[in-house]
Amino acid sequence: MRALLLALSLMVSTAQADPAASAPKTLRYAFRVAETGFDPAKILDLYSRTVTGHIFEALVSYDYLARPVQLKPLTAVELPTPNADFTQWTARVRPGIHFQDDPAFGGKKRELTAADYVYSFKRFADPKVASPAWSTVEGWHLTGLKAAREAAIKARRDFDYDKPIPGLQLLDRYTLRFQLDKPNPRFLQEITLSDLFGAVAREVIEAAGDQTMARPVGTGPFMLKQWRRGSLIVLEKNPGYRQRTYDANPLPDDAEGQALLTRFQGRRLPMIDRVEISILAEDQPRWLSFVGGEHDFLERVPEPFVGIAAPNSQLAPNLAKQGMKLHRTLGSDVFLMFFNMEDPVVGGLAPHQIALRRAIALAMDVEREIRLVRGGQAIPAQSNFPPHTLGYDPTFKSENGDFDPPRAKALLDLYGYIDRNGDGCRDAPDGGPLKLEMSTTPEGIQRPIDDLFNKDMRRIGLCIPFKTAKWPEQLKTARAGKLQMWMVGYSSAQPDAYSAATRLSSTHAGGNNIARFSLPEADRLVEDIATMPDGPDRLAKLDRLRRIGVAYMPYKLKGHRFLLDIERAQLRGFRRPMFVQNWWEYVDIDESKRPVR
Repeated sequence: MRALLLALSLMVSTAQADPAASAPKTLRYAFRVAETGFDPAKILDLYSRTVTGHIFEALVSYDYLARPVQLKPLTAVELPTPNADFTQWTARVRPGIHFQDDPAFGGKKRELTAADYVYSFKRFADPKVASPAWSTVEGWHLTGLKAAREAAIKARRDFDYDKPIPGLQLLDRYTLRFQLDKPNPRFLQEITLSDLFGAVAREVIEAAGDQTMARPVGTGPFMLKQWRRGSLIVLEKNPGYRQRTYDANPLPDDAEGQALLTRFQGRRLPMIDRVEISILAEDQPRWLSFVGGEHDFLERVPEPFVGIAAPNSQLAPNLAKQGMKLHRTLGSDVFLMFFNMEDPVVGGLAPHQIALRRAIALAMDVEREIRLVRGGQAIPAQSNFPPHTLGYDPTFKSENGDFDPPRAKALLDLYGYIDRNGDGCRDAPDGGPLKLEMSTTPEGIQRPIDDLFNKDMRRIGLCIPFKTAKWPEQLKTARAGKLQMWMVGYSSAQPDAYSAATRLSSTHAGGNNIARFSLPEADRLVEDIATMPDGPDRLAKLDRLRRIGVAYMPYKLKGHRFLLDIERAQLRGFRRPMFVQNWWEYVDIDESKRPVR
């Protein structure tokens, strides 16, 4: 007995001497852009989706370590199965999964069922939700879903969630069947995104009213604890999260993946207790917060500090001595400038409108931007399709990648964009002023990009003032078709080319097609690409679509970024995921290695 008391005394004194041993494992880092909210059906921006991807769960996801990516069940018992022509997919939800606690459940445990996915998918079609991802869900051609939406709009009544539709069939408590009007061999890639297509509970949504963005309740590993809009986001481990362990399938020759698997295999997820996210739009504060020890992780080294953090794309020696680790990944993304195709000046398909867009594109020195502003951490884009997706061809070369101010000037001259009053600014072909406006945001990296763009345009005689607003505001205005031009970035949602292809589909205008481009041939190609099996014929249609994008230039595709992330010694397990946003559950924190501040 005395020995037991002595052992207990030693354990207590050890814990008191080492506070880190009992401190919650907390991941701290910063977003570079403010979030918009946390209702999966109402968001589309990357930073909000990074949060929702850890709160909600889709039926399927991707293996964390597998490269190339592999699908695996998440809340489903197994991967959903198709019929012979890929017009039906049957999914079975794993019994015993529960939502996070919420007052709407009346103090009872609330089990996830197939009906929750039916309700969640229907929300994208509800006109009152006004989901920016509706065009994506509409493109799945779930039988009867679009008709249900149109009926609500026509009758000016609430969307009828209780009316069954053929496209979302409940076979039993845990079994859901998707019925599609058209074949979709890659449908599972469409529904992998937990950040958008994770299940929500109807009781919570109805109880939240117009506050659904602030009341996210899912089945995922983390739950929202605190939110100060545009300033601080705090999540904590879901105490009721099911028994789920670290398991992955890296290739045998994947040294990094195999090392992570050896270290963490079998560990219960999530391995950390808390995540604290600051919003630091300015590059310098974000960099200084990291090097000062306030953050465990630096997501995407700010471009002005790439030369300091990673000279020659290698981690700086002073950072390496502190046990830090650099991750450099060619992202499956594209940064671009879009033209509003409904704008009377830069939009339209008339020859003089196409010439104006192509002239602006030809005058942009993207390689200089990559070199001077982005620290060399990008490659020029030649087409709409990002790396790591089916449509990407590293050998493809197009006018989109050209920098040719003389040709830009010649185009403008040819189509009547002449400086008639000698003020140094070209006028419209009708002799009136050429009314151009570039939208922008106040983030630190954007200012030098805007400065270079201004110089490029002045070189060819175009005077384009800037209109500045915060990123969430610009995004909302852009989706409403009220911005003339803006520079944004897109991250791929799947390894297939379809998601990128929809940027040229009129049915996705205001959603993925932020340029609102509309061309019947492009629409037909996107429809064909969605339903065709992989093969030479599908690749030929992708190539035709790629060339249409270059010819009509609704987008100036600028580049594909190398993403540089740095983890401190106390953080282990990070590997930038492809196509999904969730990774917090796969990392661990050693509080004893946190630097003393």
